[in-house]
Amino acid sequence: MYASYFETVKTGDASLPERVAGQISQLIIDRHLTCEDKLPNEFELAEQLHVGRGTVREAVKLLVARNVLVIRRGKGTFIARHPGEVDDPLGFAYYPDKIRLAMDLLEVRTQMEPWVAALAAKRASQADMDRLREKSLLVEQDIFSGVNHLGRDTEFHICIAQCTQNLVMPKLIPIITYSVELFGSLNGNVLLSETVSAHRAITDAICGHDVKAAEEAMAQHLEHNRKELELLLKELQ
Repeated sequence: MYASYFETVKTGDASLPERVAGQISQLIIDRHLTCEDKLPNEFELAEQLHVGRGTVREAVKLLVARNVLVIRRGKGTFIARHPGEVDDPLGFAYYPDKIRLAMDLLEVRTQMEPWVAALAAKRASQADMDRLREKSLLVEQDIFSGVNHLGRDTEFHICIAQCTQNLVMPKLIPIITYSVELFGSLNGNVLLSETVSAHRAITDAICGHDVKAAEEAMAQHLEHNRKELELLLKELQ
């Protein structure tokens, strides 16, 4: 009943816990479970999947390691908020040359994010626009309060990607989020006023469904970042 969509090898080529982990993943999809939902307990899963409780326990451990499941002590096992997404999935933290990494990430973002902003302007719903304005305002509040705004900044860019209604786009978010955080840590948050004005322009364009303006505002924002990184690179040489 729970033939796993996630199994990329034939039965017998993977361990039993690995196969059961795939079946549990498929169960999550089939039942449309979300982070608010609790996974059936170990005994129930063992009965449903016709395996021992020890195998279920090992399969759950695999899915916890992959951020598909989270264990809440005293409450049970729940679906992760963003199943399958892990911090730094592309291994950026292990690149020793952070300036080079920041430049290369920005190079990719320059090709990708203006298009993302344009698509967001084309497809954003009213709920998306309301959320985007809220994220933009929170960034401004942090900046004007002298609080580190990078977390809010990252949420702002994630929100833009979500406005595209493209299922694949959120999976590319690590490229954007790591770049935002890395750039902020390198430049000492010197572009605060530019960040406020750029975010306002991007938000207004997306909420106004102005595809061209959204694309141009994002491109300009990234160009400011590129110039600042180049200045930083010259100072270090």
